[in-house]
Amino acid sequence: MLIVGLTGGIASGKSTVAKMFSEEGGYVIDADIISREVVIPGKRGWQEVVNFFGPDVLNRDDTINRKKLGDIVFSDPEKRKKLEEILHPKIYKEQTRKIGEILKRDNRAIVIVDIPLLIEVSKHKSFDRVILVYVPPQTQLERLMKRDGLSLSDAHRRISAQMPIESKVKYAHYVINNEGSLKKTQERVREVFQKLKEAEEKRFKEGKG
Repeated sequence: MLIVGLTGGIASGKSTVAKMFSEEGGYVIDADIISREVVIPGKRGWQEVVNFFGPDVLNRDDTINRKKLGDIVFSDPEKRKKLEEILHPKIYKEQTRKIGEILKRDNRAIVIVDIPLLIEVSKHKSFDRVILVYVPPQTQLERLMKRDGLSLSDAHRRISAQMPIESKVKYAHYVINNEGSLKKTQERVREVFQKLKEAEEKRFKEGKG
């Protein structure tokens, strides 16, 4: 088994790349999906979020209004830190459980864990390999504004809440440039996945799998 951390900046295209890895045969675990699961109404994570941020962050059906919550935490670093303190331990616990389930089914698995803040929270050290999905900062800004309908200042604020994407490059074993065509990205994904398979094969032969 090889456990791989997939990260990048906001609006860099991690989800697209993760899907490509899945199509190549990787097992993908999406931290964003888990982050939604741990705040399902009634769960402990949901209760802690409501206790701290108040009922104003809820929709009519009691689900978390992610846009409202995002507006709050991206404009207040202390509140963002508190949200991370609530959610991250629960997300990592569920990730570990999912990895264990995959291992039971396939001890030769290549598991791709998509984590936006992988490097910021120093979790990259616990992975066998780290992949960075890269786009230049200007492309990142333009994509974020278009995707989420944000103003220039709001988009800047959300990007600045993360480590600059240029600073993440040195932590990655592999960089996937996602600025060009999907075909180019797909070619790079296949190239990287082949290297991951070779690394897993080597670990298996050495008895480390």
